[in-house]
Amino acid sequence: MAADTTTLLILGASGDLTSRLLLPALGQLLTREPGRRIRLRGAGLEDIADEKWREIVRTSFATTDSAAAFDLVSDTTYTAADITAEHDLASLLADTPGRVVLYFAVPPAVAEKACAALTRIDVPEGLILALEKPFGSDEASAHALNETLQRIVPESQVFRIDHFLGRSTTLNLIGVRLANRLIEPVWSAEHIESVLIRYDETLGLEGRAGYYDHAGALVDMIQSHLLQVLAILAMEPPATLSEVDFRDATAAVLRATHVWGDDPVGSSRRARYTAGTIGGRALPSYVDEPGVDAANQTETLAEMTCEVRTERWSGVPITLRSGKALDDADREVIVRFRPVRHLPDGLTGSTTPSVLRFSLGPDRVALELNLNGGDDPFELERASLEADLGDGALKAYAEVLSGLLDGDATLAVRGDAAEQCWRIVQPVIDAWRAGEVPLDEYSAGSDGPSAWPAQPEGTLKRS
Repeated sequence: MAADTTTLLILGASGDLTSRLLLPALGQLLTREPGRRIRLRGAGLEDIADEKWREIVRTSFATTDSAAAFDLVSDTTYTAADITAEHDLASLLADTPGRVVLYFAVPPAVAEKACAALTRIDVPEGLILALEKPFGSDEASAHALNETLQRIVPESQVFRIDHFLGRSTTLNLIGVRLANRLIEPVWSAEHIESVLIRYDETLGLEGRAGYYDHAGALVDMIQSHLLQVLAILAMEPPATLSEVDFRDATAAVLRATHVWGDDPVGSSRRARYTAGTIGGRALPSYVDEPGVDAANQTETLAEMTCEVRTERWSGVPITLRSGKALDDADREVIVRFRPVRHLPDGLTGSTTPSVLRFSLGPDRVALELNLNGGDDPFELERASLEADLGDGALKAYAEVLSGLLDGDATLAVRGDAAEQCWRIVQPVIDAWRAGEVPLDEYSAGSDGPSAWPAQPEGTLKRS
């Protein structure tokens, strides 16, 4: 096979992540970019015949009619191997054409053991390592894992995957903010009162107790995904969007981010759902879900408020929220501007400050303003200027996979940033473990505990 071929070697290839996300993303990427030269290989503990593996790949490519995708199917192979064993890893990496991308589609503990084994063998030049979250279990473990990875390959060849960085709306934060004279000069504490980044889901546990009951909403969503969105929203304008400049800018934000008022008790909340109904579907209480241990005190809804202690952002509360089994899938970034300094006497009606919303599916941006009414020119009415952003050329995983196969780490989490994310949330984790923040309850299908302040209205719906 040609030297410019990239071999994508998926470890844990028989798992759900591979068939549900990675392979469909690869199929979409090949549909859009059929000229890519990719060889696909799978490996894992399960003993799967090549033909069965090819059928898994073929089924995952069902939504594409790409000839390039189906040409790849006929050439792909699967190897049964213990990916934590040095001999098996060495065999997998031998005789692979071109650059090798090693994708760890396995639980974090298995990935860490496999990486430790890689330090004891010779690896191909240019090897790229791709690891899924969570990256470590706290700041110290993340640092230790980073040190292990540095013994294998340079940092630029380590891709800590966070598919939120490939979301079209997340990336549109950059364009709207930096490419518009209307927005760029007012993107600071002088003009912005507060920010809310939330990712609420109507889905419940959906059979993920093995992972989720030990992670919870704080670690699953806020510690990783939402802090990455915060970093893009609050970064200083980088000179370029190259890997170095972009990741320097986002890492600087994370280093400056702290729990609001250094008060993890007063600046965080947690809750878990009880039995309820969502869209006509009955959900049991979280503690009654299969595989859940009630003693873990796992939250399914988490909030924490942060502050980015820089000249640009100091004094602006930035709230991160994510939860399951809620009434609406409100997934958005809400930037609330400060009130105008003076409003002339004689203007009545809506005087609510302007709001800029970025909706994360359907992807949309909306700027809410006060405008003069049609019937009375001195009566202010609320109006929204909206733009549909579409789905983007590539879905999130395909966007990240594209950079991975190109060796472009711009949309990957850098090692120091991964450590900072743990540092930011650790005071909240410690307060929760100490029982200093109550674990509230909310009915599945509600908008959260009744005692919590009401959430802002969801994204404006098209009339």
